[in-house]
Amino acid sequence: MRETVPGVVSAPKNLLFQSVIYYYLLMISIGIIEDNRLVREGLIGLLSNLSDVRVVSSASGDETAMLPDVKAQVVLLDVGLSHGHSLRVAKQIRQDWPDSRVILMDVLPVYEDLVQFVNAGVSGFVMKDATLEDLISTVRSVAQGGQVLPPQMATTLFARIATDAVVRGRPEALEAVRMTPREREVINLIAEGLSNKEIATRLEIATDTVKSHVRNVMEKLMLHTRLQIAAFAHRESKG
Repeated sequence: MRETVPGVVSAPKNLLFQSVIYYYLLMISIGIIEDNRLVREGLIGLLSNLSDVRVVSSASGDETAMLPDVKAQVVLLDVGLSHGHSLRVAKQIRQDWPDSRVILMDVLPVYEDLVQFVNAGVSGFVMKDATLEDLISTVRSVAQGGQVLPPQMATTLFARIATDAVVRGRPEALEAVRMTPREREVINLIAEGLSNKEIATRLEIATDTVKSHVRNVMEKLMLHTRLQIAAFAHRESKG
């Protein structure tokens, strides 16, 4: 009977097994924290179709304590969690799983919230109406150590400051956003409830000039409505 050399026959099987394990370990592990079950399941379905991604855990905001200790490489976090827990959850993730990187999903946070999320260690932001390609690109970039801001934010002055704060680990750079004296006047008058025309009359400038100041203020502070500007002014006055 012909003798077989130990290991010769089993080597290919061992090599195949090792290759599968190696490939599995190279895949990006994803955790999903999203209150909306349909959105959560939809994300799982989309991401599970990718060859380099595996979803290892998912939960609603109220179930984060139930997440297994799987140490997902990237965690997709819904900014609109019930009870406003998104920031707390982001901090919890960074504390419990310091090697995990967090991507915030949904609408862009306003100025003060963005500062807090950056300080909490969030590595990326992606809009929920982004394309699948944008989501995948953000996940892959963050998994490789990058910091990602969405295009809507990337064109603003504040984006450049926020990017510097994220990339350089200097959240205090966010304080570099400053209003001109005239913009500050416009903010305060908006907080008083004045319209653009009324502000123009009060400051003795053209209405179009007021509109320009309002646009600049919204861009600098990443705000979208006059109500948000008024709320910002009230918070500033209390601080």
